[in-house]
Amino acid sequence: GPSNSEGAGKVSLLKKVPALKDGDFTLAECTAILLYLSRKYNTPDHWYPSDIQKRAQVDEYLSWHHANIRANAPKTMWIKVLIPLFTGQPLPSEKLQEVMEGLSTSLKQFEERFLQDKAFIIGSEISLADLVAIVELMQPVGVGCDIFEDRPRLMEWRRRVEDAVGRELFFQAHEMLLNIKELSNIQIDPQLKEHLAPVLMKMLK
Repeated sequence: GPSNSEGAGKVSLLKKVPALKDGDFTLAECTAILLYLSRKYNTPDHWYPSDIQKRAQVDEYLSWHHANIRANAPKTMWIKVLIPLFTGQPLPSEKLQEVMEGLSTSLKQFEERFLQDKAFIIGSEISLADLVAIVELMQPVGVGCDIFEDRPRLMEWRRRVEDAVGRELFFQAHEMLLNIKELSNIQIDPQLKEHLAPVLMKMLK
């Protein structure tokens, strides 16, 4: 149901997604959820390495990610699809340009500081850091902003992530993002529009 419902409040005090309910245990925040699941299900070591320095490198990226990649990449989807869908008005092109400039700076730092000449963020194997990064970076692609074009090092990293996850699973996981433009053809409940429009606009401030 809606994330602002009373039932959702029992799973997440903030009434926001993502949220996890595992029996009587509840947990919010995507990074915390990923780390919990990796520990509970004893996932292969490369996802969140037992080596203390490699694990610290994953933690370092996850800490940097929120104020950089995540602060910019999803806004392309809000600007090009979601805000026009819920408000009925397109945003000025200057707004997208502003976001793309911020994202470009973050991508430069991502390549130079984290990726460097390695196959993946922390070395030769994929980790949660790569997973968190790619999910965010596929959002601009879904709305026609191909951030991988003209960035060969970033493109090669994406291909390695696809291969490591499995191409079929990769595109299945991103199917909704890659078809997000189709949302512009659906009818939105007026009450939902009224509720979400100001929330979406506030996100861009």
